Amino acid sequence: MNKTIDEVIKQLQTMPQSLQERVLEFARMLGNAEIKGTAGEDLLRFAGCIPPDDLLLMREAIEQDCEGVDINEW
Repeated sequence: MNKTIDEVIKQLQTMPQSLQERVLEFARMLGNAEIKGTAGEDLLRFAGCIPPDDLLLMREAIEQDCEGVDINEW
């Protein structure tokens, strides 16, 4: 059997019945989920479209503005 499935079964065996039922419900939901988005291979035509200077500016903005936590933000 698949190693991932074996691990899921192992975890399920340690859970109470109520949690096992929640896992089953979640697995059913995932099984019925519609996959959305665009395949990566369809996006390859855009590779290299952003000029290197713009990428550098984007990287700097992300590093400057996204690496800190503002505790008072919320």
